[in-house]
Amino acid sequence: MAGLIERYRDRLPVDLETPVISLEEGSTPLIPAPALSKILGEERSVFLKFEGLNPTCSFKDRGMTLAVSKAMESECRGVICASTGNTSAAAAAYAARAGVPCYVVLPAGKVAAGKLAQALVHGAKVIPIEGNFDQALQLVVEIAEKEGITLVNSLNPYRIEGQKTVAFEIVDALGAAPNTHFLPVGNAGNITATWRGYRQYHEEGVIHSAPRMFGCQAAGAAPIVHGKPIENPETIATAIRIGNPASWQGATTAIKESEGEISAVSDEQILEAYAHLAAKEGVFCEPASAASVAGLLARHRAGLEICPQGGVVVCTLTGHGLKDPERAIAGLDIPPPVSSDLDSLRQRMGL
Repeated sequence: MAGLIERYRDRLPVDLETPVISLEEGSTPLIPAPALSKILGEERSVFLKFEGLNPTCSFKDRGMTLAVSKAMESECRGVICASTGNTSAAAAAYAARAGVPCYVVLPAGKVAAGKLAQALVHGAKVIPIEGNFDQALQLVVEIAEKEGITLVNSLNPYRIEGQKTVAFEIVDALGAAPNTHFLPVGNAGNITATWRGYRQYHEEGVIHSAPRMFGCQAAGAAPIVHGKPIENPETIATAIRIGNPASWQGATTAIKESEGEISAVSDEQILEAYAHLAAKEGVFCEPASAASVAGLLARHRAGLEICPQGGVVVCTLTGHGLKDPERAIAGLDIPPPVSSDLDSLRQRMGL
């Protein structure tokens, strides 16, 4: 199957001269969530857009394919990014595909092992700093400007253009726009891009209405909710541990234009949603992904409107659970081995 640039070429800023750097990203499944649908009731349907099944296991691949393709079109000498993990994995993989160097600046000790492993195995030069993501981003912006290396964070406009294709895929799968769309919000590029995609389909007449957009930040890293940057953001959801989002204005525009809302969910609510998705829906996502479902459940429990009876809700799950294996097994008891005989096995099984 072709990657998203080939599938949506007429809706993206590319031409025949653009060298397409692709790992056949996109076409991620829109998975029905029957347990969540039952919780909402009134014949409402919840779907999970599982972006963890992209090539590097997160939604970042959508923007990276276009950012790196356009970088190669301009004969770049390398790419650079600041990252809480997923951006570094995607940048490293697509840079490797393109055959150019990749430089990753990240907060020391704050990136999940699965994501760090990806950046390293793809050959990126990883540079930890004694600071947070926001400080890392400031540094790479300066380096990119002074050294002529292409910045591939979501400040790069092609990142947003590539990521908007998730909205196209959702509409193409459903045959219409959902009533409501919940997304995790960290650096805010995802909600900005998704709304851009819906708005483009609406302007083209593909859909007659666009969904309300609900952005979900972690309570310890909720600058948009509080209306001011957070100097030292803290949350177990490392992918959205960002105190000053680069796409802040894009997020607020999406919320305002769609008549949606930005809200904060606690780490406890995130972990509850994370566990629900794995145990009840069979979908293993990283903790930050579950912020979207946490926001949905919090809104439902508060008795607030989500969508009309018979309506459709989509929750974006941004990354795969194996991105953060430590979190997955934290607090779980791994049983000791039993003897290798049938009676011991039966006893352990409770038969």
